[in-house]
Amino acid sequence: MDTKELLKKVRKIEIKTRRLSDHVFGGEYHSTFKGRGMTFSEVRNYQFGDDVRNIDWNVTARYNEPYIKVFEEERELTMMLLVDVSASENFGTSKQFKKDIITEISATLAFSAMHNNDKIGLILFSDKIELYIPPKKGRFHVLRIIRELLEFTPQNKKTNIDEALRFMSGVSKKRVIAFMLSDFMDANYDQALKIAANKHDITGIRIYDQKEAEMPNIGFVQMEDAETGEVRLINTKSKQVRNQYAASYLERVDYFQNTFSKSGAGVISSSVDESYVKKLLGYFKRRG
Repeated sequence: MDTKELLKKVRKIEIKTRRLSDHVFGGEYHSTFKGRGMTFSEVRNYQFGDDVRNIDWNVTARYNEPYIKVFEEERELTMMLLVDVSASENFGTSKQFKKDIITEISATLAFSAMHNNDKIGLILFSDKIELYIPPKKGRFHVLRIIRELLEFTPQNKKTNIDEALRFMSGVSKKRVIAFMLSDFMDANYDQALKIAANKHDITGIRIYDQKEAEMPNIGFVQMEDAETGEVRLINTKSKQVRNQYAASYLERVDYFQNTFSKSGAGVISSSVDESYVKKLLGYFKRRG
């Protein structure tokens, strides 16, 4: 992808997702993810209905009339995006690949955080940490994140969610709002998630294609595993083969949903054909 084409794609993503974040998600994001507490702002004259517990007795005594302390929310938060860039994300049977939807959602969340003056960081992972961008504020930082999501070429093809969660726990000393975007075709990450979710606010966003759930009955087909590169001749006419495939797929989905729910983390699932806007809004409103 040349520079001109990349900038065009970045701009297209920015226009679409920033409009969503400004007009749809900004308020929902703010009300869902609260600041770390209340900080002192100023003192002013007491007004009828004010909480008497906030009276500043020193100032009141000095001026011989009641004054109260005014507090405001300490808003600044940090969002961490953990994005799966393994080979299985380059799949899609409709207009878009899973990777495309993941990029759009990531950009929308990043602009929502930017709109609220929060920091945004990025972790791209396969079965290793491919790229880490430390949290910062601002539009140019968000645009850099979008460029990486569009252009980055991972070195590895497999998936290791455990590794990504452990890395985030290691680099995030303070509490973060973490969104992990993946198809979650992995297992054995329950302990890492439990540890991470105990400190951080984590949401798993599963992006999938409906056609992945079942194997079509089309005879003998040569199939390649996108992540391992293994090529096998599969008899898709065999009901046993199709049932085994469907059971294995459901096992991964159930593991994701149960593991995230048990750890107290949030769960969102959206297919490439669905409106992720409705899914995100519904999730924010349930939590808000």
